Amino acid sequence: MSIPFVRELEFEYGRADEAQPGLRRVIANNPGAFTFYGTGTYIIGEGNVAVVDPGPADEAHIRAVVEATRGETITHVLVTHTHNDHSPGCRLLREYTDAPTYGYGPHGSGKAEEGIVIEEGGDMEFSPDVEVRDGDVIEGDGWSVECVHTPGHTSNHICFSWREASALLSGDHVMGWSTSIISPPDGDMTAYLASLEKLLERDETVYWPTHGPAITDPKPFVRAFIEHRRARERQILECLERGITDIRQMVPQMYKDIATNLYPAAARSVLAHLEHMVGDGRVNCDGKPHVDARYTID
Repeated sequence: MSIPFVRELEFEYGRADEAQPGLRRVIANNPGAFTFYGTGTYIIGEGNVAVVDPGPADEAHIRAVVEATRGETITHVLVTHTHNDHSPGCRLLREYTDAPTYGYGPHGSGKAEEGIVIEEGGDMEFSPDVEVRDGDVIEGDGWSVECVHTPGHTSNHICFSWREASALLSGDHVMGWSTSIISPPDGDMTAYLASLEKLLERDETVYWPTHGPAITDPKPFVRAFIEHRRARERQILECLERGITDIRQMVPQMYKDIATNLYPAAARSVLAHLEHMVGDGRVNCDGKPHVDARYTID
């Protein structure tokens, strides 16, 4: 099953565009291999509003968000997760509002519950004023969101279901332009696949990712993501059957259509798959799974 990617998006950096009635988006000028056009900061509601993912520590972007809400009051700041293109803007936004921040917890907090320490790779300074959990409801003036814990891309990743519009602000969990990077130890393929299955049980009719355009037919899209991951695991098994037991040798075989400078990121994704496959017994490992380990099948 091919993924029906959607990549076309008409926008201007710093401009607030109506995504749908009651939802605006301002895109930061931080395009890149992992951010696509840039970080999309959403504004829910009118009058008393919520800001979702203030983005990077970019003063121009924060000023644009503040300008977009001129004459209004920011009452809530929601954070999907703590990568550096999502949460650092909260610190700059503090200069303009004392609205509390809401998120699952500090970077790595989902893994900390398992005794795993995450030492790098995110915004280590952010800690939400209000920690939320799966199923919690945050209510504002004329709007409300349900928190949907979707670990995998990061252990503290939260999607926000805007209940009045049947819309899911999906962060980096499901994006229209690309698959999500799953990089251990904070990234977890077992958790990610379970989080994708979780979305299939929900009823939102549109997803608004932090990067790229909306996903207007989400369930077939999510199913395609799941099948994509299953196909990657079939590729790994094929490599192992051919005697390729090292991740660095697997990557060129599995990712023939990407630039070599992306191989390290691809290796992290293969590691995440292998952690999952070792965990369910399909693959053996000579010790704890890591990039330089050797893997075999019976």
